[in-house]
Amino acid sequence: MTTSDDVRRDLRSPARGPRAKPSVGRAPGRLLLPALVGLAVLVVPLLALLVRTPWAALPERLTDPTVQDALWLSLLTSALAMVVCLLLGLPLAWVLARVDFPGRSLLRGVVTVPLVLPPVVAGVALLTAFGRNGLFGAPLRDLGITIPFTTTAVVIAHTFVALPFFVISVEGAMRAGNRDYDLVAATLGADRWTTFRRVTFPLALPGIIAGLVLGFARSLGEFGATITFAGNFPGTTQTMPLAVYSELQSDSDSALVLSVILLLVSVLILTLLRDRWLYQAAR
Repeated sequence: MTTSDDVRRDLRSPARGPRAKPSVGRAPGRLLLPALVGLAVLVVPLLALLVRTPWAALPERLTDPTVQDALWLSLLTSALAMVVCLLLGLPLAWVLARVDFPGRSLLRGVVTVPLVLPPVVAGVALLTAFGRNGLFGAPLRDLGITIPFTTTAVVIAHTFVALPFFVISVEGAMRAGNRDYDLVAATLGADRWTTFRRVTFPLALPGIIAGLVLGFARSLGEFGATITFAGNFPGTTQTMPLAVYSELQSDSDSALVLSVILLLVSVLILTLLRDRWLYQAAR
């Protein structure tokens, strides 16, 4: 009779012959079926979009100045939002991962609130803070600075919704890294800033790049907070999602084409960043 000790001994023994790799058996249908249904939930809408799109109109829409302005504005504001996330989110992630202080769990919860906040509510919150009569907007207005319904408002809205993705990703990478390296660096005489630059940052670099990818993708598709806080003005605040919304009111075929353009751009960005840069950073 085979005992549990025999099984553990076989698993620890060197690989021999065709039985070197143990099998865990076939995947049960009760897991495969819901997995396939879940995959269909994600894939079927995208396939429907691709099938129903009038591809013959794609070149014409790509050369449309309004579409080009919206696409360029989306890429520009998303890139600027990632710069802000890197400058502000990296220190915030480090504080959450490396500094022990009362209320850290509460702070982490506050950081993650925008992840579950309805986009329109996020826009209203931004208006309350930076609107012409807002908490900070009113003093800025007295100084001649107006933020709502400008390109700056688009960047702020994108940063607000993308920053939690970046912070969570980077904090996770920093927590996954061995904290003993920081202690060794401190033992060798390095201060915390030097330890961050020479030890913590390089080890967390794959997570930082992953956070930028996730944040950029989230920023590129942002709609609710942007239209509430920045409006929908072509050439100034109209990003690609807002352009899709505008076209959907009058021309569904045009909205399909714009949706496919945004889908292709998103897939291209994720493919280039994750399969190339992220892989190289993780090596």
